[in-house]
Amino acid sequence: MCLAVPARILQIDQIADTAIVSLGGLRKPVSLALLDAAAVGDYVLVHVGYALNRISPAEAERTLGLMRQAGGLDTPELPGNTEVETQAAIQAETQAETQAE
Repeated sequence: MCLAVPARILQIDQIADTAIVSLGGLRKPVSLALLDAAAVGDYVLVHVGYALNRISPAEAERTLGLMRQAGGLDTPELPGNTEVETQAAIQAETQAETQAE
């Protein structure tokens, strides 16, 4: 069985058409070759090193929740209970990461 996992884009390398994503708290490189457009903060479905498509933060949370319920994922929940809270948390996390660099 194949499974694509939601991940948040942290950095993008436009030249290499790749990104660093947060996947279960780990930073992983992925190819963006299959996407038309992507931006830092977007959520994408990742499978075998490729971002397959963009999804909303709400869809990412729902998918991760279902995966946790099924016992297939040991990752922290996305911050916030609503899309607005999630977007605010994403912006705060991105700003903190930018300041740390």
